[in-house]
Amino acid sequence: MKIGILITGHAIPEFEQDFGGDYDAVFAHMLRGHGFEFVGYNVVDGEFPEGPASADGWLITGSKHGAYEDHDWIPPLEQLIRDIYADGRPLVGVCFGHQVVAQALGGKVEKFSGGWSVGHTSYTIEGQDMAINAWHQDQVTELPPGAEVIGSSDFCANAALLYDNRIYTIQPHPEFTSRMVGQLLDTRGRGVVPDELMDDARTKLDAPIDSDQIADRVANFFKRGA
Repeated sequence: MKIGILITGHAIPEFEQDFGGDYDAVFAHMLRGHGFEFVGYNVVDGEFPEGPASADGWLITGSKHGAYEDHDWIPPLEQLIRDIYADGRPLVGVCFGHQVVAQALGGKVEKFSGGWSVGHTSYTIEGQDMAINAWHQDQVTELPPGAEVIGSSDFCANAALLYDNRIYTIQPHPEFTSRMVGQLLDTRGRGVVPDELMDDARTKLDAPIDSDQIADRVANFFKRGA
C-alpha cells in the first residue's frame, strides 16, 4: 500500500539528521513495520501529486505555518483534500494537517486565545486516556459539517476528528518523540513559546507517552482503506 505524505513544512536539521530525511522520513519511521510504501510531496514548495489516485492513502504533516495564512500552496492543498474526501481514499492529518482538513471542509482555524500547548499532554481519545506530545497554538475552533469529535483535552476541545470514517485527524504529534520535543525546545521554542511552558515541558521529557497506540490506529485506518 502506497501512502502519499503531503509535506507542509520542513523538519529542523536535527530531525533530518536523526531520521535521514524530511517529515516524510519521520512519518515513515512512525509507521514502520506495517508494509507501507511511502512517497513524499513538498506541497509547501508547490510540489503536488496529480490527484487522489497517486497514492492509496494520504497523510498531511504538521507545519510552522497557519492554515489561515495567505500562501499560494494552501488553496490547492484544500482542493486536494476535498478531492481525496470525495474519492474515498483514507486521509490522515496531523497538527497543521488536522487544521487544514477542517478548514478545507468548512470549519474554522484560529490562533487560540488560550495560548500554546507544548510537550507531554493528556487527552481522551476514543474513550481512552492518552499522553501525546503537542506543539501548537492554532486550533480548530469551529467544526466542519460531518466532523465527529473523537478526542479532546481540557485545553483543546477538538483534538481528534473523524469524517465519515474516511478522514482521521489529530491535533497533537504522535510522530514526536521526547527527544524531538527537546530538540524543538532548544531550537524553535525560546522567544515564541512562553518560558514557563517551555520549562514545564522540559521537566516532562522523561514521562511516558502513548504515541505508539496512535501510530497503530493510523496504520489500521490506512489498511482498512476507510
